[in-house]
Amino acid sequence: VQLQASGGGLVQAGGSLDLSCAASGRTFSSYFMGWFRQAPGKEREFVAAGSWSGGSTYYADSVKGRFTISRDNAKNTVYLQMNSLKPEDTAVYYCAASASHGRRYDYWGQGTQVTVSS
Repeated sequence: VQLQASGGGLVQAGGSLDLSCAASGRTFSSYFMGWFRQAPGKEREFVAAGSWSGGSTYYADSVKGRFTISRDNAKNTVYLQMNSLKPEDTAVYYCAASASHGRRYDYWGQGTQVTVSS
């Protein structure tokens, strides 16, 4: 599986951005998909994840209620809708695919920069 993240950019605090992650490979629908982020000088952290059916979703406490993960298996794409953005959301965002329901992520995208100005 190859992953290509896009949709990052510069936004003011309180604004919104929608990230997309396009996957190649015929078995996309069987993978558990996640979003992670890494801010300068910090370790990569979990943001959100969801099952192949979209029926189960998980969020970091810091984004719960503001971010929404979704996917369209027909388009081999997973999305991260980000609302009420804060300066502390500034980071490079990565999508990833897991064959083990999130226990380990096997494939990673290249990342897309999100910058939130105050």
